[in-house]
Parts: sequence; structure tokens; C-alpha cells
Amino acid sequence: MYIGYARASLDTQNLDRQLDELTAYGVDPRNIYTEKITGTRRDRPELNRMLAQLRPGDVIVFVELTRLGRSLIDLVNIVEMIEQKGAAFISLKERMLDTTTTEGKLIFGVFAVLAEFERNRLSDRIKSGLQAAKTRGNVGGRPSKRNQHFTAVELFYQSGKGATEIHRLLGGVISISTIQRIFRDLRAKEQP
Repeated sequence: MYIGYARASLDTQNLDRQLDELTAYGVDPRNIYTEKITGTRRDRPELNRMLAQLRPGDVIVFVELTRLGRSLIDLVNIVEMIEQKGAAFISLKERMLDTTTTEGKLIFGVFAVLAEFERNRLSDRIKSGLQAAKTRGNVGGRPSKRNQHFTAVELFYQSGKGATEIHRLLGGVISISTIQRIFRDLRAKEQP
């Protein structure tokens, strides 16, 4: 069975052209899922509903690839979900992307390899960036509360206040156990 999918990025955009092309291709209007939402969002309710209801032998028809997904990686992930359900897809604009044919499967296989390549390159860039930051003394991530409040605890410690009192003075934003660890570090620094 043909199942249509039409998407517009903005509420002000019209879906009529897509709907006309889908019905002209032979998709029953009752089997067309529509939504007005950006393609960059991972959570697209109508797309998710359509994918959940797919059955083996179904063929998803859409006007062009950009309606299904915005990035190559996103497209490959969606197509993998379609294939896991035993379904296929046809892009009306990019006719070579018709996974009901051997040639279309081949073309999309090339896309999948390119998407994997891009995922690996992205991973390599992230690792390289983290390593470069680490060599400069930056470890990344969220700043620890211990670093944020270390100076205040140190001042209270030097004035002779205990962990419980410091915890209360700081409004409980730092735990007593963290304050005690800071105390141990400060005592270690005092040791010759």
C-alpha cells in the first residue's frame, strides 16, 4: 500500500502542492500523513506515527528527500527504520531513490556509506577537539560545584568554621561531603 508523507517547515507554508503530487501518483488521501514542523527536529509526531504503523510491503511516497529529513545521517536512520519494517520508499523528485528497485537500493546504499563516513568524521573531530582542549588544561563538561564554591569554602575554613556551618552559610548549595573533601585537599596543601 502507498503511504504518503508531506511536511512543511512553517505553519504559514502550504502543503497543497505536495498533497496534489502524492495523490496524482496514486496515494489515497486517507493514507497521507502531514505535519508542519521543521525537519531538523528529531521528534516529528506524524512521521513517528507513520513509521509505527508501517507493515511489510508498504511503500512510503514523498515529494522530495528534504521533506523526509534534513541531514544525510537523519535520512539514513529513517530509511533504516522503514527497511526494518519490511517497507520501501519512493522520492518523486529524486526518481533514482526508489528502494522498490534494485538500482534505488544501490543508490541509497551509497548514501548510507557516505552518512557513516560523515558520522565517523564528526566523531574524529569531536575527539580531536577534546584532546586539544585537554592539552590546554580544559577538560570540558559542566563546571563542578566544587570548583565554583572552592574559594568560599577555603575562606570559611581559614576562619575556623566547620563543614556543617559552611554548608548552612552557603544555603546548602554544596554538600557537607564535598566540603569535607575540600577540607582534605586544603590540609594536604598545608603539609610540607
